[in-house]
Amino acid sequence: MSETAPTPPPQTPAPVAGAPQLVEEETSPFTSPEQLDMFIRDGKANASDSDLPDGRFADRELSWMRFNQRVLEQSEDQDLPLLERCWFSTIFSSNLDEFYMVRVAGLKRRIAAGIAKVAASGLTPRQVLEGITAQARELTARQVRTYQEELLPALHAEGLHLRNWQDLTDYQREHLGAYFQHRIFPVLTPLAVDPSHPFPYISGLSLNLAVVVRNQQTGKVHFARVKVPQSLPRLIAVDSVLPEGADIAIEDVAETKRGATFVPIEQVIAAHLATLFPGMEIVESHTFRVTRNEDLEVEEDDAENLLTAMEAELLRRRFGPAVRLEIAQDVSDSVLNFLVNRLEITESDVFRLPEPLDLTALNDLHELDLPHLKYPKYVPVTAHGLAEYESARAADIFASIRTRDVLLHHPYDSFATSVQHFIATAAKDPHVLAIKQTLYRTSGDSPIVSALIEAAQSGKQVVAIVEIKARFDEEANISWARKLERAGVHVVYGMVGLKTHCKLSLVVRQEADGLRRYCHVGTGNYHPKTARGYEDLGLLTCDRDVAQDLTRLFNQLSGYAPRTTFHRLLVAPVSIRSGLIERIEQQIERQLAGQEAYVGIKVNSIVDEAIIDALYRASQAGVKVDVVVRGICALRAGVKGLSENINVRSILGRYLEHSRIYCFGPEGEEEVWIGSADLMHRNLDRRVEALVKIVAPGQVRYLLKLLRFEASDEVASWRLRPGGKWVRYTHGKKNQSLVDVQSLLMTNASSRVSGRSVF
Repeated sequence: MSETAPTPPPQTPAPVAGAPQLVEEETSPFTSPEQLDMFIRDGKANASDSDLPDGRFADRELSWMRFNQRVLEQSEDQDLPLLERCWFSTIFSSNLDEFYMVRVAGLKRRIAAGIAKVAASGLTPRQVLEGITAQARELTARQVRTYQEELLPALHAEGLHLRNWQDLTDYQREHLGAYFQHRIFPVLTPLAVDPSHPFPYISGLSLNLAVVVRNQQTGKVHFARVKVPQSLPRLIAVDSVLPEGADIAIEDVAETKRGATFVPIEQVIAAHLATLFPGMEIVESHTFRVTRNEDLEVEEDDAENLLTAMEAELLRRRFGPAVRLEIAQDVSDSVLNFLVNRLEITESDVFRLPEPLDLTALNDLHELDLPHLKYPKYVPVTAHGLAEYESARAADIFASIRTRDVLLHHPYDSFATSVQHFIATAAKDPHVLAIKQTLYRTSGDSPIVSALIEAAQSGKQVVAIVEIKARFDEEANISWARKLERAGVHVVYGMVGLKTHCKLSLVVRQEADGLRRYCHVGTGNYHPKTARGYEDLGLLTCDRDVAQDLTRLFNQLSGYAPRTTFHRLLVAPVSIRSGLIERIEQQIERQLAGQEAYVGIKVNSIVDEAIIDALYRASQAGVKVDVVVRGICALRAGVKGLSENINVRSILGRYLEHSRIYCFGPEGEEEVWIGSADLMHRNLDRRVEALVKIVAPGQVRYLLKLLRFEASDEVASWRLRPGGKWVRYTHGKKNQSLVDVQSLLMTNASSRVSGRSVF
């Protein structure tokens, strides 16, 4: 349900030199759609800077393609464990799938609607689309070469044999035939296409067989489609279907002395098509896969109930137009033309690739229990500041937080013994009166969701701000949001025109000296699984200023709060862009006054033109700027006269770099913020985001040191060159190996337990 608040100022406040850095005077960011549009337009009016050259922004979409290229390069790295290389190949594929479903689909929609607008990069949507297509073809061909020439031989050498049907022995094919009859055949549904059978709907990302059959009596040729069932394993472990291997589970089969043989399920189906079409001659069959527009468009202004509107839109998503066709490269022209016409796509949307299609199938191998082919296991430790109470007073996490602010660095610090324990303890504690929580992505079986339900059922006041518009998690979020409602949790479904992306928890506890509020502000989602694989930061505190800020922000999210003063928060869509630019300008003034100055930023993506222009001005003034960015980067680095003082690095590894850090000022005078916001229009204009200022000197030093180190020449990373190319550096000038920062941080966390920190 959506609420509106009084009108904000019509313009983003201009940066004021020397303005106070602790208290931010703000108007509520939560506005009506009309007011929000006006606010965004006015806020972007300053995005262009006539003193800076044209062509200074790299294209957002093409930059993303270069990011996915870096993911692909991980699969090509022969120094990585074999199954991790396979895993990176699957990530490359799934990333590209999502990119086509959302970004490419959006480009095509705008072009078709005639509302094509030139991007900040100066490229038209058609030019961007052509660039994406060219890069996608190049990178998918590169992925296939790596799979065929490197990964397959290496897997075979380790006893993991991925075979084609024709390469199997007669004995193996015989028993796979029996497996087909009993396990696969009953699930299949062949769909013919003729005057009485219209062309079937092809669901997005499903794997299908395009089959051409001939009626042996009439001689007529017909097209049919067979969908590969997603409920069955994509890779069939051949050994497990043989009589002597009947008791071998798929997770154990790779450990047998003879190794293991796998065959794609679509090849087993293709070999038995005669069973599906008795009396017909199988002329040809080829695998294909369709990607559809699966972005959601909800007209929230007209939606009386946002939850109901989202459920209806999820049904429409399944029938979005096709935007890409992947098909076996040996397909006949007649079949290809038939599919192109029926799917209403163009030849530029077709990717002819060697089989097997969809290399996310390699994830089946990554899930095998073969530790010698994976990263060494790492067990997170209890965070510094919480461990002191862990043994003697395990349940009293509140005592730890009362002593000091606790900085969390996941997954090196355990999510289970910090954030998860914090919420679970609050749910059980009879002195806790209320819990307020934002939830952007989580899981239905999450211990945090269970804890909120337990708290509500025990009579506590529980509020959950649930973002049901979290892309591709909408259906799951609706499901567990309903579950929360049934348990008595007050569920708020975000705000009209804004996604609630901030990561906040607030616990109100009755103590001997009165009510005390305990807070968590983070950079990552409250999702136990991703917390083990995403690098994120968080702050646990009972600081009065932060507590007051979160109380007011939650009131804005759930009700009316037209004017608010924040002490240690910057909040989008009102003050993050202006607050960051103000601090960049302060560093420019320091540099021009002959004082040491510094700006350091670590984000997932940087696109916002106003922020980038501020960084360009800082570079021109001589300020040293470090940017560590995992994904999209529209900033150009090292360009003479524009950005020669800007150093841009990208780090990819076993963990997904997900934290956001903003540092301003030289060592000893630095100001450091962490939070949920990336430097993208959607984060700064269309989402509720929060950054919190870190004030504990030791924590400030740690974050500044971390950012500077990750941006240094000592760390293995990709470096952005002036021409826009990303170059990977794993060795230094004397061929010494550069530091894997994630391995160093794992060592540091483990060593900290024994008092021997190395970072």
